[in-house]
Amino acid sequence: MSANGQNRHARTSRLARKLAVAGTGAAVLALPLIGATTASAATPAAATTATTAATTYPDNLDGWIRESLDIMAQHGIPGTYEGIHRNIMRESSGNPLAINNWDINATNGTPSKGLLQVIDPTFQAYHVEGTSWDPYDPVANITAACNYAADRYGSMDNVFSAY
Repeated sequence: MSANGQNRHARTSRLARKLAVAGTGAAVLALPLIGATTASAATPAAATTATTAATTYPDNLDGWIRESLDIMAQHGIPGTYEGIHRNIMRESSGNPLAINNWDINATNGTPSKGLLQVIDPTFQAYHVEGTSWDPYDPVANITAACNYAADRYGSMDNVFSAY
């Protein structure tokens, strides 16, 4: 066989190997897509089950803020983790049992209470359905305070001092 024939055969073989590898790669890429299409029929049921399962939150400041944010989202109350956290640290240093017994509200008989230092009339007026009626309950306190701040300032994110 001539050198040309061998060279042509070698090029053809290399090309065939490349096509075989490319073809195999295409098949490998297609398999997950085929699997995804058939699995997608089961996905809505799985997603529904997952969304109906109750979310659990840690019983700490992070968990209270995250649970409040989820409740706020359901009720269209704006606010961010950062804005809420900043105000909690300023108002109570993260103590859900904090009470202010020395300001004008306390002098008038309605001390500020809880994480975001809410007075009882404000808490009752801005209470959010689905939360406790206890102003010391961290989630209820955060959610009511954020509801009030949204009404008065547009969002808790816009509050940078006592409110």
